[in-house]
Amino acid sequence: MNERRVIDISVMLSPDTPVWPGDTPFSCLWTWNMDEGSSVNVSAVTSSPHAGTHADTPLHVTRGEAGSESLAIAAFRGPVVVVDVTDVAGEIGIEEIDRRTRGYAATTRLLLRTGRGIARGMFPESWPSLSVDCARNLVARGVVLVGMDCPSADDRESKTLDVHHELLDRGVCVLENLDLREAEPGEYVLDALPMKVAGLDAAPVRAVLEFTG
Repeated sequence: MNERRVIDISVMLSPDTPVWPGDTPFSCLWTWNMDEGSSVNVSAVTSSPHAGTHADTPLHVTRGEAGSESLAIAAFRGPVVVVDVTDVAGEIGIEEIDRRTRGYAATTRLLLRTGRGIARGMFPESWPSLSVDCARNLVARGVVLVGMDCPSADDRESKTLDVHHELLDRGVCVLENLDLREAEPGEYVLDALPMKVAGLDAAPVRAVLEFTG
């Protein structure tokens, strides 16, 4: 019998979770507290939906577009390839994706392991990102989801968010702030359902990879 292993690729949310400079960090308060005489503990949280592992929505980059309740959940479940791009310093071209996914069948979902994520407890100064041409090629090939361990699909200094637009405007789902440190390059099954919350520009996600070994 095959042994099935699951890897949690979510970044844990806590007050120490790094967020984009200026964004709202995670915090937890208590509405009722048993230590203060209440019959139950009930917490209340404040957080940007971009804190920790999350899925961006078209609303994130375009006024009036669909929010988190409209995300196509089928894209967040199914075969996926983890692609190691830790040796790339700048833009990731389509030739790099092709070279590193050669021989894999499940290339409609891609997770990019850049090694510049927040999982180590610090917000990175920079990270590699897809070139716009690469994103356009992936869309044309029928890719339904692109994820990465870094804080954004675009580079840190981008103000136009061209990669976000190239993907989100054409129906490709985007996962950010994954923890791919234990995920070796290769094929897995992804389960990363976004929370169903109305009107948000991003949705928190609990993401796992499963493979048969």
